[in-house]
Amino acid sequence: MFGNSNTIFQFRGLFGVPVHIGSSILLLVLLFLSFGTSPAQLLYNAIFLGMIIGSIYLHELGHAWATLVQGIPVRRIMIYGGGGFCERTRSATARQEELIVAMGPIVNLSIWAVASLIWPYMPEGLLMWAVNLLAWINLFLAIFNMIPVQPLDGGKLFHLFLLRFTSQAMAMRIAGGIGLVISVLWLPAMYLAYTKLGFLLFFFPPIGLHWRMMNGKP
Repeated sequence: MFGNSNTIFQFRGLFGVPVHIGSSILLLVLLFLSFGTSPAQLLYNAIFLGMIIGSIYLHELGHAWATLVQGIPVRRIMIYGGGGFCERTRSATARQEELIVAMGPIVNLSIWAVASLIWPYMPEGLLMWAVNLLAWINLFLAIFNMIPVQPLDGGKLFHLFLLRFTSQAMAMRIAGGIGLVISVLWLPAMYLAYTKLGFLLFFFPPIGLHWRMMNGKP
């Protein structure tokens, strides 16, 4: 629904890394604003959306920083309706990749820790709500990204972890098998989450990709 899309806006962000905004971000904006029936609700929804987009950007900036400090140029950071990615100009070694992939969730966990420490000391009202919300958003992003499926960071880190103990082919098969099981169970899990908690994620792990990995096809 919110797949990667054409760039509608770009600017140079932190560390001099170009940031591209995809057109599908407009769908996300419309979705959030559609739930507002009053100026106050629209304000809260806009803050919520801004924090999500900002947290995704900082997550990808973590990947970019880890890429740059290892001497690998970064082409751009892309932010779109379904998330984001950090694109580099050349590939990295498995050891370099470990730091690059891990830094995204580490950034989110760091924001969660700082926001969790300071929000009780904020004055009651909008600011306290915003800081507390920022903490929960980043905790969710960190946990969600550590699920061991592709293309999430957890799936990549699991694959890289296996490479320390086994061959590339075996690591791919094991990572693909684990990812396939989670992918198959994802739809009923999302159904239960929506019916019991009213919670829904616009993300579905690619079953075909994990099937090919399990069968040794990169």
